[in-house]
Amino acid sequence: MKLDRRVFLGTAAGGVTAAAISTGAKAQATDNLRIGLSSEPSSMDPHFHNLTPNNAVARHIFDGLLNQDKDQKLSPGLAVSWRAENETTWILNLRRNVTWHDGSPFTADDVLYTFQRAPNVPRSPSGFGGFLRGRTAEKIDDHTLRIRTSGPDPLMLTHLTSVMIIPAKLGATLATDDFNAGRAAIGTGPYRFVEFVPGSRIVLQRNDNYWGGREPWARVTLSFLRSDPSRVSALLAGDVDMIENVPPTDVARLKGDNRMTVASTLSARVIYFHMDQFRDVSPFIRDNNGQPLTRNPLRDLRVRQALSIGLNRRAMVENVMEGEAQPAGQLLAPTFFGTSPTLGVPEFNMARARQLLTEAGYPNGFRMTMHGPIGRYTNDTKIIEAAAQMYARIGIQATVETVPQAAFFTRASTGAGGEPEFSFILVGWGASTGEASEALRGLVATFNR
Repeated sequence: MKLDRRVFLGTAAGGVTAAAISTGAKAQATDNLRIGLSSEPSSMDPHFHNLTPNNAVARHIFDGLLNQDKDQKLSPGLAVSWRAENETTWILNLRRNVTWHDGSPFTADDVLYTFQRAPNVPRSPSGFGGFLRGRTAEKIDDHTLRIRTSGPDPLMLTHLTSVMIIPAKLGATLATDDFNAGRAAIGTGPYRFVEFVPGSRIVLQRNDNYWGGREPWARVTLSFLRSDPSRVSALLAGDVDMIENVPPTDVARLKGDNRMTVASTLSARVIYFHMDQFRDVSPFIRDNNGQPLTRNPLRDLRVRQALSIGLNRRAMVENVMEGEAQPAGQLLAPTFFGTSPTLGVPEFNMARARQLLTEAGYPNGFRMTMHGPIGRYTNDTKIIEAAAQMYARIGIQATVETVPQAAFFTRASTGAGGEPEFSFILVGWGASTGEASEALRGLVATFNR
């Protein structure tokens, strides 16, 4: 099974992603494989929600035009070769003799249909339009495409790895519910859709006609086990053969168990705090008497700097993440392409943080509520609680509220009134392209030029 580069990280820190598999599962490579997942996909529609749990499952059912290897370097997918005609035109040669799970042939028409459908899925909370914007596809013949870009576009091929191709015959009336029910979950990938039971499991069956060769597992069951202790207990009891996102507190114990193999690697996600620095009055920022502030302190650079150096990132990595993370000084770990070798990790400096708050007009600090999702990221609640304790030491009275992830992301992005509801939140960003521009564009670029 093509294990996705699933990610977890420490607070404001790049980190390590770990999975554990029992030796019994490895010995039974022709039987069913049972995997415990820490997060549940919000849909089986590969274009509905650009979210790691969704994308991880979709890649087993569907294929992209290009793939990424374990180091996120490009490799052939449904396109076997490509070349640039000029600065704004690419020719892609498609893989021949590929069939959809229902036996029908894959052609260039399917790619054209996908390019039209992927950016326009109704009610998508986070879509795939950004990967296709400024790019148009033309059919030369059944197995040759011309893709034109609005300007020189060196990341065009990389972005195509994120868009899963679906069959054109699904038609104009296709809905996300059709995928969730299995009616439209027809791909060219190594596994076929069998069942999706929200809150419980996804079941996949091996595609014996897969162009990339037969997978070792005949049937795979993905069970949703959000609780860290439950996931580890299920592995130890033999209820599942493998788990993802091993809790840092259990890594050493599992490594010492000769029945288990633990694999880990540096991930492409950063966990960070997002601050409301756009509104003059922020809803969860108050003075020390609990009254709303008429001026949002997060709009002051000195306050934001104080909040940054008021975090002891290294202590969080060691004490909260059990050493299974790295402190971050930028939006990707420094081993990834496009990051700066000169940017270090901001050092904890409580005295300087207090001084900056005084210079900004808050010598006694202020109150704020910090929000975060429950169980979306490894140790997310522990991380935000640790940060609140650190902020208390620089004079900021911070309280923590955690919200179930589905409600959290809706409220954090649009809220009831159409604008973000919170003032200060913990979130994560994984760069699926494996280079820095995705995070720079997605997190810090402005809408207004």
